[in-house]
Amino acid sequence: MQWRKLGSQGLQVSAVGLGCMGMSFAYGGADDAQSIATLHRALDLGVNFWDTAEVYGPFTNEQLIGRALQSLKGRRDEVVVATKFGFDIAPETPQRRGPQRMVGVNSRPAHIRAVVEASLERLGIEAIDLLYQHRVDPAVPIEEVVGTMGDLVRQGKVRFLGLSEVSAATLRKAHAVHPISAVQSEYSLWSREPEAEVLPACAELGIGFVPYSPLGRGALTGKLPAPDELSEDDFRRGLPRFQAEAWGANQSLVATLQRMAAARGLTAAQLALAWVLAQSPSIVPIPGARREQHLRENALAADVVLSSAELQEIGAAMDPSRVQGDRYTEAALALVDR
Repeated sequence: MQWRKLGSQGLQVSAVGLGCMGMSFAYGGADDAQSIATLHRALDLGVNFWDTAEVYGPFTNEQLIGRALQSLKGRRDEVVVATKFGFDIAPETPQRRGPQRMVGVNSRPAHIRAVVEASLERLGIEAIDLLYQHRVDPAVPIEEVVGTMGDLVRQGKVRFLGLSEVSAATLRKAHAVHPISAVQSEYSLWSREPEAEVLPACAELGIGFVPYSPLGRGALTGKLPAPDELSEDDFRRGLPRFQAEAWGANQSLVATLQRMAAARGLTAAQLALAWVLAQSPSIVPIPGARREQHLRENALAADVVLSSAELQEIGAAMDPSRVQGDRYTEAALALVDR
């Protein structure tokens, strides 16, 4: 596995990371034993950059990562653990479970400090390697947020800082307070919004970029079943891009990707990841994988070399203006800093 650098502060990670959300949250069908086996195999393959968050579950994904780390028996230092804060999470009730417990954003300093302590306990570690603000809180100036995060670095509870779904303007303000090592946002062949301002700002400031959902929440693999065949608790069933009419229209793009991949002896997932990786040496995608087969397939994408002509051809063929449906619902997009 190749290594890449995130930011100018010395954070190095595997070129392809592992998004752990789907192991416990959002996609249904969780199998903890299988997930822990996949996490162990990830480290054996050199995939050492594991991404979680307090809201994944809530809390259960961090607990899963904690159990996996504990069972690694002395290999904790080989793993770069990224987690996130930024939401108010209500107590569980029969009427309010899972994602319904997220009742708003919260980046007040006292809340950040409390969340970090709780995350450290669930993960069973002494320091979080990369701490992200999950979503910007309009009620708290970003300078105050990052100042609090910087205090946690100085206290040894956090090593590096990141922001998620943040605008270039907010990023500049944050970076002026404390070095930001990474920005995490959705980015893939069919979600390219960061190209306009955020990616250029990251390049200018020397900040790494971590694309989540680089495989379009599984759609770009060409293996995802129709949305109505997904489990009832799979949140993709409610996303605009996965509604019946949009899904049908988008399959022509997926088929194009599959043909281009087959012509190169690759899977659609590998070609999609290789395209993302080729956009910058400071980009580290974090595709999800619950099974070893998918994990290995994704990891091999780091070895794929595409020419400039191929990159242009693939990018043009997968023109995101042809994609039907937004990447999120209106309510979720309202939380994105733009």
